[in-house]
Amino acid sequence: MGDARGCVLVVDDDYDIRALITQILQLEGYRVLAAPDGRAALAKLRAADERPALILLDLMMPGMNGWQLQEELIKDPALAAIPVLVLSGDDDVVHKAGEIGAAGWLKKPLDLKVLLKTVGKYC
Repeated sequence: MGDARGCVLVVDDDYDIRALITQILQLEGYRVLAAPDGRAALAKLRAADERPALILLDLMMPGMNGWQLQEELIKDPALAAIPVLVLSGDDDVVHKAGEIGAAGWLKKPLDLKVLLKTVGKYC
């Protein structure tokens, strides 16, 4: 049975942030995939039964970072259309989200109301 709220992929190397966002979205009825870095995110995307409606992406991660993951997403026609929202504590998050062609951004620390409203727009 499909979830009416849709699926969100959360990509963040900070376990606590990833777990908190996952829990909040699940409580709101979303199906959530979570990955600690870009490589794990790509593997989950390629193996998933359902394409996420949205990717919440941290930029600064070890291994494959957010910029590198976005490059891979753009190269893959099956994944290129999934909107990406950048998650960042950087004061220049707006510029960085624009640089990678993200659909938008959310500033860390996250405001939960803003998170849910923004995710709701895409799912």
